[in-house]
Amino acid sequence: MFCGLQYICFVRLAIDQINRFVKLKFVRFSNYHNFLTMSLIFRLAGAGSRLSPNIGSHFMRHDKSGLISFIRPVTLKAQPAQPPKEEGHDERNMRLKRPQSPHLTIYAPQLTSMLSISHRLSGMALSAYVIALGIGAIVLPESIPDYIEKLECLEIGTVGISIVKFMLAFPLSYHFWNGIRHLIWDTGRFLTIKDVYITGYIMLALAVATAIALTMICIPSEEKPQQQ
Repeated sequence: MFCGLQYICFVRLAIDQINRFVKLKFVRFSNYHNFLTMSLIFRLAGAGSRLSPNIGSHFMRHDKSGLISFIRPVTLKAQPAQPPKEEGHDERNMRLKRPQSPHLTIYAPQLTSMLSISHRLSGMALSAYVIALGIGAIVLPESIPDYIEKLECLEIGTVGISIVKFMLAFPLSYHFWNGIRHLIWDTGRFLTIKDVYITGYIMLALAVATAIALTMICIPSEEKPQQQ
């Protein structure tokens, strides 16, 4: 018992001397002072518990200047979770101040984007042509030249027929030449902005010229045998 009291007095005296020395010499390093004090308390308390378990437990639990003085009680209060707010995509982006992605309504029209969109539209038109011709060849009783002859008999005029033929021929010529342009890009050529615009204008000129050439082609009508 006497050894235990001597040990406690020695620990308290050592801590007081260290505190007094640190406060006088290292006033600016308050955080370092607190860290050093806590470290010494833990070490001395551990040494006391190895010498005598009663000394260590008494120092850590019952001494007001021991570890219990550095413990600050904290009260935690449970709160129910808040349900997420029901908001749409645009409302959430506006609340988070996110920039709006470019789309067709706010994107400035330019040659590259218009040619890309037109290439897809021409492909859809060609698909519609193939489907219509395939179904027509199965369902319709007469051949295509017969219907062309009937169209000419409607007295639409040469200009009207040429416009219809050009509208049918242009998607084919446009998709053909623009497809060749894309194949050239696959080889790694003409990929600069200047070359992209130049090849775009050349492709448009070739597409229009090819469509005009196809418009001028006349499909001969089949001669029906005369009835005697």
